[in-house]
Amino acid sequence: MLRIINLESGYGSLRVIRGVSLHVNPGEIVTIIGANGAGKTTLLNTISGLIRATSGRIIFDSRDVTGLAAEKVVSLGCVLVPEGRQVFSTMTVKENLLLGACPRGKRAAGRADKDIERVYNIFPRLRERHNQLAGTLSGGEQQMLAIARALMSDPRLIMMDEPSMGLAPVIVREIFGIISRLRREGKTLLLVEQNARMALGISDRGYVLETGRIVLQGPSEDLLQNRDVQRAYLGRDLDAEIRL
Repeated sequence: MLRIINLESGYGSLRVIRGVSLHVNPGEIVTIIGANGAGKTTLLNTISGLIRATSGRIIFDSRDVTGLAAEKVVSLGCVLVPEGRQVFSTMTVKENLLLGACPRGKRAAGRADKDIERVYNIFPRLRERHNQLAGTLSGGEQQMLAIARALMSDPRLIMMDEPSMGLAPVIVREIFGIISRLRREGKTLLLVEQNARMALGISDRGYVLETGRIVLQGPSEDLLQNRDVQRAYLGRDLDAEIRL
């Protein structure tokens, strides 16, 4: 569904993404892990059209979308749930959801209420707060709203940037449960997440990004067992365990 080929991008003269290649198959959850500053957000923003690639190609569903405007990428079915949630704080939950349907244009006409009901079934807490201003929601509820807003565009590929950031552990488990549910319902997901253990635990494959380059990739189970990944991202020092 998504193929990235030798992608490079950045900000002005600053090159952040350096020759990245990866792919996401239909129906997969693929996780990208890496330290702060590794380029994970820049990579998702480049795929989504918010940042222009300086070289390389982005192929979505057999179509070259390199250089397309962000709204065009969304209209093709590739949507980003951004870091920090980025809800419209002075608008209600329902108004945020209606904005999420805008990229579909006339296709959304007459279906808005049905689509909102569908996302409310996934996020019952949002139903309870549909007339509440988004800025007054808790962090977890705002993350749910950001995901629900993305679903309103009827995407085939959902990219999520740090969905667990700043959330309590019980809410993190709920968010990851929702991500797993979306895959069961036929969505494809590309996940950037610092909670490497939980992200790899629900994903099929993973990539490790360091200083803008892919340095490791493979099935999630293999990455969870990799000593370097464990030391750097899972909080385990195997050598210390062996010495003990």
